Order: sequence, then C-alpha cells, then structure tokens
Amino acid sequence: MAMPMPTRQLFIDGEWREPISKNRIPIVNPATEEVIGEIPAATSEDVDVAVNAARRAFSRNKGKDWAKAPGAVRAKYLRAIAAKVNERKSDLAKLEALDCGKPLDEAVWDMEDVAGCFEFYADLAEGLDAKQKAPVSLPMETFKSYVLKQPLGVVGLITPWNYPLLMAVWKVAPSLAAGCTAVLKPSELASVTCLELADICREVGLPPGVLNVLTGLGSEAGAPLSSHPGVDKIAFTGSFATGSKVMAAAAQLVKPVSMELGGKSPLIVFDDVDLDKAAEWALFGCFWTNGQICSATSRLLVHENIAAEFIEKLVKWSKNIKISDPMEEGCRLGPVVSKGQYEKILKFVSTAKSEGATILHGGSRPEHLGKGYFIEPAIITDVTTSMQIWREEVFGPVLCVKTFATEDEAIELANDSHYGLGAAVISNDAERCDRVSQAFEAGIVWINCSQPCFTQAPWGGVKRSGFGRELGAWGLDNYLSVKQVTLYTSNDPWGWYKSPN
Repeated sequence: MAMPMPTRQLFIDGEWREPISKNRIPIVNPATEEVIGEIPAATSEDVDVAVNAARRAFSRNKGKDWAKAPGAVRAKYLRAIAAKVNERKSDLAKLEALDCGKPLDEAVWDMEDVAGCFEFYADLAEGLDAKQKAPVSLPMETFKSYVLKQPLGVVGLITPWNYPLLMAVWKVAPSLAAGCTAVLKPSELASVTCLELADICREVGLPPGVLNVLTGLGSEAGAPLSSHPGVDKIAFTGSFATGSKVMAAAAQLVKPVSMELGGKSPLIVFDDVDLDKAAEWALFGCFWTNGQICSATSRLLVHENIAAEFIEKLVKWSKNIKISDPMEEGCRLGPVVSKGQYEKILKFVSTAKSEGATILHGGSRPEHLGKGYFIEPAIITDVTTSMQIWREEVFGPVLCVKTFATEDEAIELANDSHYGLGAAVISNDAERCDRVSQAFEAGIVWINCSQPCFTQAPWGGVKRSGFGRELGAWGLDNYLSVKQVTLYTSNDPWGWYKSPN
C-alpha cells in the first residue's frame, strides 16, 4: 500500500523553485521511523521572493486580476480547487497518513472537509459583492455613509502538523475568497499535502503569486515571514510559546494577527447519563487524531456517584481501540508525529507518575508494535490540580481524570486553566447543560459530544488559547478591512466659517 512521496520544490509566483540555500529536510514516516522523502528548506531570502510575488499579484492590473476582481471570479478558482481535491482525495489522504501518522479513515474525512471548506468560501466570495456599500444610519440628513469591505493585502499563514492540509485551508480558503494574496508556511513536520495543494493551484491556473507555499523550519522561514514588512497580517495556529513569538515579531510593525493556540479543555460528565455513550465521547474527545488536537478534552471531570464505574468503562473501551500502522484497515490510533513529540509525551506520563498520579492504563509503547512513535492511550487518575499533567497541554493520547461533587465545583475546576479553547458537558438535563455552557470560559462548547467541527461555525478561543475566529463568516472577516465612506449630500455650503465674500 506504500506510495512514493512526490519530490517538490517551493511554490512561488506560480512556479516550482529550488530554495536559495538548496537545503532539504527529510520526511520521516512516524509509523516506521523510516525516511521516505524530503521537502525543500526555505530561508529568509525565499520569504522575500515569495512576499514580493504575493505583493505583485495583489496589485497586478491595479488589483483587477485578483484583489478587486468580482467575488465570482475568485469563487470560480476556489471551486476548481475543491473539485481537484475531491478528484485526488484518495492519494492526498494516503500522503497525509504517511506524513503525520493519522489513521487513513480520518485523513479521508479531512480531505472531504478541505474540499467543503473551499466550496463554502467560494459561496461567501460570491456573496461579498452584494454586501458592499452597506448603508450606515446617521443622525444628520445632509450626510450619507456606507461601508466597504476590502482585502487586507498580503497575508502570512503559519499552520500546524496535526491537520496539515485542513488547518492550512482554514486560512487559505477565506484569505483568497476575501481577495488577499498569501504566503503559506506549513509545519516542517508535515508539509507534503500543502505542496500538493500548490500543485492543484498550478493545475487550475490560479494567477501566479496569489498563493505561495514555502516549506521550512519555523526559525528560518516562519520567523522572517512574521516580521516581514511586506506582509499585512499574520494568521497563526500552533503552540502558545511560538504564538507569543509571532505576536512579538508582528508587533514591531503593528501588524494584525489572529491566533489559534493550545488548549487544555475540560469535559464534565454528570451522573444522569448513558455511561457507554459518554465513555465513547470522552475517549473520542481526547484520542481522536492520535490525541494531537489543540481542542482535545483532555481534562475529564466525572461526578463522584458514577466515577468508579465510568473509569472502568473507559479502560474497557480503550483496550478495544485498534492501534496500528495508519494504513491498516480499521486503524483508530496511529503514531504521534515525530520522535521529539513521542519523547515529550512519555516524559509527561513519567512526571505524572512521579508526582503521585496513577497511570491506570496505557502511556507507553503498545507491546505488539516494536517500532514507530506509538503510544497506547493513557488514562491517568489520582490527579491534583497542581500537577503538570492537569495544567499543561500534552498534545498526545493522554486523558487525566478528576471527580467532582457539585455543578459549581465542576465549573470551577473546568475554568481553572490558562487556556480556553474548547469545553464539553454531558448530561441529560438540558437546563443544566445551558447553565454550564454559559459558565464555561471557552470559545467552543460541546453538549453531549466532543470535537465535532463544522466549516459554518466559528472556531477559536479565549485566554492563552488565542483570539480571533476562524471558519464561518467570521473566518472571512479575518482577512477583510472595513472602510467607512461618508458623503455630504446637501447643495448648501457647510457654513462653519464666514465667507470672505
């Protein structure tokens, strides 16, 4: 089932170009630990070339080719890209699974979402023209005012490795729909499908320079993109630590940023639920995507009345999860993305143990897999709120469990975090779910489920989980500048100063 990794260069101004340094980065298959290909390593010189290409594309023909073209023109390209993604879905999913280790079934689902995201923003691009010149109501009849929404300009998009293509497209699709031109810098740990997106853009004839794709290290390509004077906005998804560096770089030029950072999301399970249903959502909320989700509900709060029975169910369900090479049929948990990530997660588990927590299940290499960065999903109990495992984002298949007695206590424990991306509640009491949803300090709340995500609904967090919203109409607004236009409609002179005549 193995397929060869395509050899690609950087994609700049509609062409493949070798990086100026000529350096390349090896691609390691996390399931086998074998080098299966390589990607080009861009540096600041390549960033300059790409940003200049994006600037030219933005202003070409006085903007009429892209930025000021009718929304329907941009929509045509977005739909063509969506069609190609659907056409290549199977190959793209395989490349994604090989590159980042996610189960193939999941990768296929991601590719369907990628195509859907382009379709959704094609519709919004078309609708943008009709919304121009929206009138503003004024208290003086001698003036009229309206609003124009215009593309921000050249945007730098820095994206993560857990959903390599999908999270890139969450930024690419709305930024292009808005009329911006873009430089995309995917994570060096998983860039293959973003280079394939570049190939699709070339195939559909996207005007040169509208989307440029630079692969490379964060320090060598991401940092110069963040601080580049030719970039008008940065949109970033990744860790809190890197996000604060990106913000600091952008701040030098007072450049707008939107940030989707880490999380340590809570899931509250009350004692009035179907335990099997709740157990599956609890595991899905934390172990989906091999546990590598910023919004993972990795802090499980269970009502003390059901805790013993519920935790027993979690272990039984966990033992039933198929852990295998992502390409194997029925795989539900693949390897984590890299050796560094693997070692980091194991260190989190051993620290939890040394701090007095109980590793009830998993947390180490599965016995049947001798190589690859596989970790049996961990369920950790006897956790206190001061422990590292409770406070810090692990970004791996690690679930820690605490009990609570009252609704107020559950909410207090849930909100006791620097993060605020997602939060979930499972209960059959609709009014309670409503109260808890309003009390959660989070940008996304799930009731009786965990992790569903739809292109139509806003996505983003509060506190150290970042700011700004992706997806839905909010995602488009991220890349638009609002311009007020006011006109004086009276034939009479203004009359503030005395006429010299």
